[in-house]
Parts: sequence; structure tokens; C-alpha cells
Amino acid sequence: MGEGEEMVSQLDIVSKWDECIDLTLRRFVYSSFAGAFAGLLFFRSPVTRWASVAFGAGVGIGTAYTDCSHIFDGSPTKWPIPPKSSDIPPPTTQKQQQNNFVISTSINST
Repeated sequence: MGEGEEMVSQLDIVSKWDECIDLTLRRFVYSSFAGAFAGLLFFRSPVTRWASVAFGAGVGIGTAYTDCSHIFDGSPTKWPIPPKSSDIPPPTTQKQQQNNFVISTSINST
């Protein structure tokens, strides 16, 4: 790897970090203000108002974290496809389980 390529990759990483820090600070502040406004609008107790500010800050940091992980990794996480309902066996009742146990023990004992 040449000196020029190494410098370009370092600048790319630095620009990604700058973008993520900027994104995180903006979302944290804006979401905290939104939580404070919602707290003033909907709640009377100072505890619930602070809770709405904390919730807003958490939402802001969470969305910034998600977007920063997309910036560094390049692609979103792929969630596994849930199984179809036809693939899942029906639940058995406790009585059916007891009957199966009795049948299997009687087979094994003979």
C-alpha cells in the first residue's frame, strides 16, 4: 500500500468519525429539546418532565448509533426471516405430555 492510499484511507476514517460525532450531538440535543417540550406540554411533575427529556435523549443517541453503524459498516443489519406458522408444531397440553411420558415409559419397560 502506497503512502497516498494510506493517507486517503485515514482521511476517510476521520471524515466518518466527524460525521458521526456531528450526527450524534445534533440528534441528542434536538431529541432532548423535543422531550423537554413534550414534558412541559403533557406532564406536571418535574420527575416525569425529566423522564421525558431522558427518553428523548435516549432516542436521539439510539438513532445516531444506528446511523453511525451504517456509515462505518456500509450496509444495514439483516434480520432473520421468521418461520412460517405452518412450520411451527402446535403446542401440546400438559395432559398430552403426561400421556406421551406414560406411553414411552411403558414401551421402555417391556
